[in-house]
Amino acid sequence: MARICDVCGKKPSFGHNVSHANNKTNRRWYPNLQTARVLTDGKIRRIRACTQCLKSNRVQKAPRRNPAAA
Repeated sequence: MARICDVCGKKPSFGHNVSHANNKTNRRWYPNLQTARVLTDGKIRRIRACTQCLKSNRVQKAPRRNPAAA
């Protein structure tokens, strides 16, 4: 599964690990993705969204199910 935010499209970024001897090896920084129940087009879906999208309310979270009402 791709590590891409379903809302903003954020992807892993690339760089180098740099050792004390200045040896450089490739590394990746991954976005902080969380699964969230989201209301889209009147339907509840699970998406993978980064924490910045969740914190800034770019997605409308689905209402919680009430187990006591059932």
